[in-house]
Amino acid sequence: MSCWITVQGRYVNRLLNYFIDEYIYLPLSQHSTCFLITQSRLELSNHPLLPKIINGGIAGIIGVSCVFPLDLVKTRLQNQQIGQNGERQYRSMLDCFRKTYRAEGYFGMYRGSAVNIVLITPEKAIKLAANDFFRHHLSTPGGGLPLGREMAAGGLAGLCQIIITTPMELLKIQLQDAGRVVSKQGGVVVPRQTALGITLELLRTKGILGLYKGVGATAFRDVSFSIVYFPLFAHLNALGPRKKDGSGEAVFWCSLLAGIGAGATSAFVVNPFDVVKTRLQLLKRAEGEVAYKGITDAFISLLKNEGPTVFFRGAACRMIVIAPLFGIAQMVYFLGVAEKLMGMNES
Repeated sequence: MSCWITVQGRYVNRLLNYFIDEYIYLPLSQHSTCFLITQSRLELSNHPLLPKIINGGIAGIIGVSCVFPLDLVKTRLQNQQIGQNGERQYRSMLDCFRKTYRAEGYFGMYRGSAVNIVLITPEKAIKLAANDFFRHHLSTPGGGLPLGREMAAGGLAGLCQIIITTPMELLKIQLQDAGRVVSKQGGVVVPRQTALGITLELLRTKGILGLYKGVGATAFRDVSFSIVYFPLFAHLNALGPRKKDGSGEAVFWCSLLAGIGAGATSAFVVNPFDVVKTRLQLLKRAEGEVAYKGITDAFISLLKNEGPTVFFRGAACRMIVIAPLFGIAQMVYFLGVAEKLMGMNES
């Protein structure tokens, strides 16, 4: 396939040498150059976006529906602050689950799930599609991908997703933690809140930036998570048997197990960033709870007041949440569910 483009600028050759494998150079004027592109890396990538969005949405909705109560428990464990005499609102993951269920019922365990289900589709689509995109463009001319470039591709994918992840996490945390705050203050009835109501209030009082409170901590968590997760998943997935159709892709159960293993490992490694992010994004605290000025202040205060173990509070919950979430995501992604539904060949 060939096409004509006209470009301007003194660095055009360097740019085109990266993105275009073969072109014919035709000077038109001092400031304008015309190229006949005969083969481009972008054309060869053949990564349609729509199936990735659908696959990400399917995987995200299934995963969130299965593990959301544990995510709520994780949020409450991370947000509880230890009293001066060592008193705790929740003694363990099971204790938090039991107290929350007793006080708020079955549907209380899914408080905040709606906003997560709505936004998980673009979030997962961006993460998975961006990783594919960056892996493709960072690969060597021979088609290889050194570990350093794998990590760079994963990190860039994590950076891309925070535009969706930050407001999603902010809204989810307010809804998930409302019951904990009420319970600690001696209340019984959790005030009714909605993601839309919180969004409108933030936009009215703080503008669009209000929805991006804690964006720095979110970036630290998601970039570091993706740097660990995607290379680890790729290597684990490469260990398993291949499909018999000659595609060279792993069988579905291998992708599932690789996603679970890589997800659990990555979740544990970056849990300190998740604790800091969760504390920073909380808008309403119980009486006497400490507020933080930023990432550095949160790290220092947490370490000083609650000790180093605070950074791994909720880690078991998070591993249990993330492992199946990413296992399901990779399985759906590699099975090409959307491609089959759309009658397309899997790309």
